[in-house]
Amino acid sequence: MQFIKNPKSTKQGFIIFVKNPLSMKQVILNHTQIEQKINRLAFQIIENTFELDTIYIAGITGNGIILAEKLKAIIENNSTQKIVLFEIILDKDKPLSHSIEMTIDSKELEGKTVILIDDVLNSGKTMQYGLMKILEQPVHKIYTVVLVDRKHRRFPIKANFFGLRLTTTLHNHVEVSLEEGNYSAQLS
Repeated sequence: MQFIKNPKSTKQGFIIFVKNPLSMKQVILNHTQIEQKINRLAFQIIENTFELDTIYIAGITGNGIILAEKLKAIIENNSTQKIVLFEIILDKDKPLSHSIEMTIDSKELEGKTVILIDDVLNSGKTMQYGLMKILEQPVHKIYTVVLVDRKHRRFPIKANFFGLRLTTTLHNHVEVSLEEGNYSAQLS
């Protein structure tokens, strides 16, 4: 809580003004912790796909594709698997306002294992629409990976692998920054 410096005096005493605690940001993961989570996620992917020669990694526009690129690099350094990285381009606020696109020919996904990645899983809406695009082809298997899982679902989505599972209120917001050299996840 933060207190305003100049409390007002009344006949009954002082009124202390407190800023809305929901507007304050709290760091839930720092740079080092996020690096550790990304490494762990990469090794979980390797452990669960070790029998495959090729895996397809789909990053959702924004931090999803950035996280996917980081995971791809770690997997390539620790595995002989071929990684095909592609982006799912969609409007996260209004997914049906524009067509959902992929930076790969969707026919390539037929019979393949796909890893769908985003930074935060909240209601499940963004993941659901990303999955719908992937499922236009008969894929073999799909895994979902997120850095932060908030557990507030409106859609039937779950994270197969997550860096941090966090119980929050509906009013909270998780913001992830994957700016090079300064990763952070904050709750406001």
